[in-house]
Amino acid sequence: MSNRLLWGARTASIAVAVCFAAAMPPAATAADTPAPEPVARAQPLDKARALIAAKQWPASLAELKRLDLRGSADWQNLMGYVSRKSSPPDLAAAETHYNEALRLEPAHRGALEYSGELYLMKGDLAQAEARLATLAQACNRCEEQADLAAAVARYKANGNRYQP
Repeated sequence: MSNRLLWGARTASIAVAVCFAAAMPPAATAADTPAPEPVARAQPLDKARALIAAKQWPASLAELKRLDLRGSADWQNLMGYVSRKSSPPDLAAAETHYNEALRLEPAHRGALEYSGELYLMKGDLAQAEARLATLAQACNRCEEQADLAAAVARYKANGNRYQP
């Protein structure tokens, strides 16, 4: 074989090797090299949650209505919460939203807790205790269950009157 032909064959095989190397997945990082942190992305309900945390009920309601995420159990739960906490509270709207949240996600811990508190506000201890029982099955000793159990205990200790 001539040098030119040999040189061309070598160049072609090097080119093929480079192409294969480029197509290979990158090598794994060393065990002591931390993986890059995922970039936190704003969630659609973040602004509404911040307004709720600040107890800005009219602004919270306006933000939730602007988002209009009716197919979201979280959105329905927050709508129920804001309706219940607003002054004056809209208990009928709160109940509608909590029930929709639970239709969408039957084990939604927030909606179970908050609807239980709503029933205490309405004087319906049996319904509040039913929500507590469902919550116990859904999470067994979670924060929401503990909070609703404490609200039921306060209700009973206060002569069956709701006390936030």
